Amino acid sequence: MSNKDYYSVLGIEKSASKDDVKKAFRKLAHQYHPDKQGGDEQKFKEIGEAYSVLGDDKKRAEYDAYGRTFNGGGGPQAGGFDFSGFDFGGFGGQQGGVEFDLGDMFGSFFGGGRPRARRGRDISIDIELTFKDAIFGVERRVLIAKVGTCNTCNGSGAKKGSEMVTCTTCNGAGKVHETRQTMLGVFSTSHECTVCHGTGKVPKEKCPTCSGHGVMRKEEEVVIAVPAGIENGEMIRLTGGGEAMQGGTPGDLYVKVHVKEDKRYRREGADLVRTLEIKLTDALLGATHKVDTLDGELSVKVPQGVTFGERLRVKGKGIPTRGSSRGDLYFEINIHMPGKLSKAAQKAMETLRAEGV
Repeated sequence: MSNKDYYSVLGIEKSASKDDVKKAFRKLAHQYHPDKQGGDEQKFKEIGEAYSVLGDDKKRAEYDAYGRTFNGGGGPQAGGFDFSGFDFGGFGGQQGGVEFDLGDMFGSFFGGGRPRARRGRDISIDIELTFKDAIFGVERRVLIAKVGTCNTCNGSGAKKGSEMVTCTTCNGAGKVHETRQTMLGVFSTSHECTVCHGTGKVPKEKCPTCSGHGVMRKEEEVVIAVPAGIENGEMIRLTGGGEAMQGGTPGDLYVKVHVKEDKRYRREGADLVRTLEIKLTDALLGATHKVDTLDGELSVKVPQGVTFGERLRVKGKGIPTRGSSRGDLYFEINIHMPGKLSKAAQKAMETLRAEGV
């Protein structure tokens, strides 16, 4: 995750349009290109990093919302930048009569020229948990309608018993190369084959269930292992739990957790706190209270002379943390003061006052 301000890197406002982002990138990339006199390779990479996020609507929305992206953006370590949607017609051409491919040039700076992996769409769902399930963890099974791998052909797109053959459109390369002549010179580009989706193979006979796509919309049961101690609003990421894509890897599933409130408890880090109502005589003389807790019934010993707001600690009955350890459970004392005393009780209180209590 990068902490850079990508808008400042490109010198634009946060309200800038997609066209403004592209124009700013073109201007700065031309200015700082390492092959130019006065170029700056580090600055050039930084500009490319900013454009890879702000030039993509989905990544830009994630960056604006969370200060990061979840899918390949935010730094070269994520596996390279995708400049496939950008028109580099403003730069380049021929250097000394030699044709060059700007896509390859940028690839050499960002990710070693490796092709960007195809991924299915990320999806998100919301689940609601009881306070107790959030504390101790729980397994939830959810039925989701999404694009998934075809069960008949297991994603190959081929009819059962049929073989895969070389794609005639790309001759098995998985890519289609195009060359075009412009006033600035000859530009060579390549893009993924739309017939085989980059695999280089196509089914000889298509699967009748998915019509040869290898994926189809269907309902799938997803098992969500909710960890102990999860808090309200936290996200669980299930890698590969999103939508499938032919010739690529599935996206991810993001599960947002909503925890129901429990009027008895509040969380303080790994500890739980609840109020224990006791009588005035319990505070003066001490007592034992049986209390129903998340772990079942507990006997809580109230010491003689306990004061209002004092906390009684029960070790290891709080929120689970790493391994088998847990925080603590605290009972915060609230002394119930009687509103009206009987004559006998009033006489007893007067006796106590005479004793200096």
